[in-house]
Amino acid sequence: MHAATCAPLVRAPSVRPALELADIVRAHGAAYRLAHALTPEQSGVLGDIVRCRTAVLGGHVEVCACGYKSDPAYNSCRNRHCPKCQGAAARKWVEARVERVLPTHYFHVVFTLPAELRELAMCNRRLVFDLLLSAAAATLLDLGKDPERLGARLGLTMVLHTWARDLCFHPHVHAIVTGGGLSLDGERWLALRDDYIFPVEVMGALFRGKFLAGLSRAHARGKLDLGPEPIDPEGFDQLRSRLYAKRWHLYAKRPFGGPEQVIKYLGRYTHRVGISNSRLESMDDGARVTFRTKNGQKVTLAAQAFLGRFLQHVLPKGFVKIRHYGLHAPASVDSHLATARALLAATRPTPLLPTPTTSSDAETASVAEPAPNKCPSCGKVGLVRVALPTTLSIAPTRGPP
Repeated sequence: MHAATCAPLVRAPSVRPALELADIVRAHGAAYRLAHALTPEQSGVLGDIVRCRTAVLGGHVEVCACGYKSDPAYNSCRNRHCPKCQGAAARKWVEARVERVLPTHYFHVVFTLPAELRELAMCNRRLVFDLLLSAAAATLLDLGKDPERLGARLGLTMVLHTWARDLCFHPHVHAIVTGGGLSLDGERWLALRDDYIFPVEVMGALFRGKFLAGLSRAHARGKLDLGPEPIDPEGFDQLRSRLYAKRWHLYAKRPFGGPEQVIKYLGRYTHRVGISNSRLESMDDGARVTFRTKNGQKVTLAAQAFLGRFLQHVLPKGFVKIRHYGLHAPASVDSHLATARALLAATRPTPLLPTPTTSSDAETASVAEPAPNKCPSCGKVGLVRVALPTTLSIAPTRGPP
């Protein structure tokens, strides 16, 4: 069980979603557990989501000598798959990353696994996710170092997502790439064009080659689980040949305008989970859940199917889904990154924290700072925080969001 922490009491009024993921788990989680074999990580996620911000984890109230007593503020579960626990985590993470963002433009490239590999990825989650991240990073770093293209060390921050908007399994990596790099001799900053990084076809072909080479090595070493109906060696070779012959599509999004946009993006997306509470529409008596996808569209699923889709995106224990390479790598902070910053004649950046721009971003946006310790009833400063005891049962009531 994750260590509980108490979120700061925020005085500003907030709008609680009419339906939360925890409500669906409370209503249908027990039945799902009976009908499906869950991994320890999946079972832990369901338990944490139900307990999050309830009396089970304890909490506090604030009281004043005038007799005022605040509503209970219950502790959060801090599970990285819980939609209510990502705001504070995202803010803390972004504050730690601000000094590593260089004052240059950045590119956004999305690497996606072909549909033919999704079943294999489900059976080899840690191996395939690791390979997806490393192959995507090596693709960009190698192209950056190529003297015919740039001849420089790039800075990369990569985030693994495993879902589409309808919660189907869709592993892909968002790569945030510096718009230039430190020359290999460490003497110059070499800039890329503001509107162009590398040819998409070249990136796709190189990524395909690196990923399939890594997959083939894993298969040759017997480390690849080929699923409940194993692929024979000839079948694996045929699959690999089909994938080599197929064009792997990459999506190069519109470049970021500068470090401020990069920081806002990181704050909104690094700690995003498969679905936010704000996207949940309804749960009817027929045990069906409706949620929003995009462009005004909605999906309705049986509650059991909905939980199954959500649990597909629970990561293996200890898996690191946010990784840094090149100039952004931890080992480069005091060497190559510092040199690059000096060459760009950068001043120390002012911390810029992400703010929510839409309702769907609210749960992964930064948490508001606590208001001054002033009683809302008498107006005097002197509120005292009183801890609440934990309970043994899971109460259906929820604490403030």
